[in-house]
Amino acid sequence: MVDLLLQLADNPNLEVPIERDGVKAFTLDIIAAGTDTSAVTVEWALSELLRKPKAIAKATEELDRVVGRDRLVTEADIPSLPYLEAIVKETMRIHPVAPLLAPRLSREDTSVDGYDIPAGTRVLVNVWAIGRDPALWGDASEEFVPERFVGSGVDVKGQDFELLPFGSGRRMCPGYTLGLKMVQLTLANLLHAFAWRLPDGVAAEELSMEEKFGLSMPRVVPLEAVIEPKLPAHVYDDGP
Repeated sequence: MVDLLLQLADNPNLEVPIERDGVKAFTLDIIAAGTDTSAVTVEWALSELLRKPKAIAKATEELDRVVGRDRLVTEADIPSLPYLEAIVKETMRIHPVAPLLAPRLSREDTSVDGYDIPAGTRVLVNVWAIGRDPALWGDASEEFVPERFVGSGVDVKGQDFELLPFGSGRRMCPGYTLGLKMVQLTLANLLHAFAWRLPDGVAAEELSMEEKFGLSMPRVVPLEAVIEPKLPAHVYDDGP
């Protein structure tokens, strides 16, 4: 694909010219969207779980019951792990990796909820604020509570506008299915294969949860944790 874009960048007859700087930016966007977003989401999920011992114990119990301790988690296991899926949804609600989604441009004059939006206006959707709105999520909207999604029909596929980590419509994230599976499978295996705890001397309430705004919204301070293998040694050698 990069080869094709570079060929197009050298074509002076294109109706909309593509510059090599644009190809570079596009490639960086693909790399960031395909790796950084998933890694940031997993880090936030682990950060929240380390502050909620009951939640991490509940997730571990579900994994042991469904997967057992003689193999790693596979993609086929995910539909049988509703609490894990709830953890991922709750993480995406309270820590959306793209807090303002992709910008839109109003193509014509319109009115939304009493606000006039002229044509040519750049529009941003603040999913960070939507995900923490008490009118939608109750008084505990700032709290990490995976149970709110257990048995809930609210999903991240762009049809439920209170939860839009990937956006919605024609401009939603084109790789959302892959990204979602990557987060679910990575988190599931990290929780299943290792016991997690905070470093000695660090209390759960002392763990910094400060966010850093950018293309994504990672932690200001990278997460530090202590992990210990808890599966038989041959499982790590054999893989899934």
